[in-house]
Amino acid sequence: MKKTLTVLVSIVAVIIVGCAQRERHPEKITVVVSIVPLAEFAEEIGGDKVRVSVMVSPGASPHTYEPTSGQLIEVSKAKLYIKVGAPIEFELAWLDRILSTNRGLSIINASAGIHLQQHEHTSQDPHVWLSPKNAKTMVENIYKGLVVIDSVNEQYYADNKKRYLAQIDRLDREIEKILEKKINRKFMVFHPSWGYFARDYKIEQIPVEAEGKEPTARDIQHLIEQAKKSHITVVFASPQFNMESAEVIAREIQGSVVIIDPLAKDYITNMKKVAQALSEAME
Repeated sequence: MKKTLTVLVSIVAVIIVGCAQRERHPEKITVVVSIVPLAEFAEEIGGDKVRVSVMVSPGASPHTYEPTSGQLIEVSKAKLYIKVGAPIEFELAWLDRILSTNRGLSIINASAGIHLQQHEHTSQDPHVWLSPKNAKTMVENIYKGLVVIDSVNEQYYADNKKRYLAQIDRLDREIEKILEKKINRKFMVFHPSWGYFARDYKIEQIPVEAEGKEPTARDIQHLIEQAKKSHITVVFASPQFNMESAEVIAREIQGSVVIIDPLAKDYITNMKKVAQALSEAME
């Protein structure tokens, strides 16, 4: 009897200690996002209250990516899913199936309130995060979503949001300054990811790829002529796409291919890097 009582006391003690530890170190909110830049937004607002995982792996294209079984298991255990909300192929093809793994999952549409502009004349441009102005709206949406499921930490999230929005405002001003005095305001890029960025800073992207298709020989010849006419000597490309067509055009205009990544994790640093690369190309 005494031995049984000792065991019961030990079990109760373990439970009490475990509860106390969980109170001191509460379990983080598991957040799943579609693309890498959204992970940074969620981490900056959520801080040490969240654990974030990404569906479209770094270096992969959200236009063609298929989730792994491990990622689907991750979603089944998550509390919050942050979707881009603009029509990227990954979400159009997979989001319903992904969400079916966890019917109790809360969803944040990061693009809520953002006006989607036309993309390639036929559809809406999904690359909303590449505008710092849009990024501010996305951060606000993520903040509101976190508060809904974790209102106890509202002030913590609000402080993080205020700090990060100030960083994005500084970024916006810096990019404006980097690009404001450029005379030649056109740039050529393989995949037309930069429409919102171009709109914000009054520059023009000339895409090599059209409607998700590789250019034909005739298209390439037209692009070469267009580049020469516009005094373009750099063709920008993304690491997620085949660079062969960009390299062909660059050779013909005696120029070069420069990589800019629309899906890099360090959003602030990456956007400055992109602005500087565009500025140098438009000298």
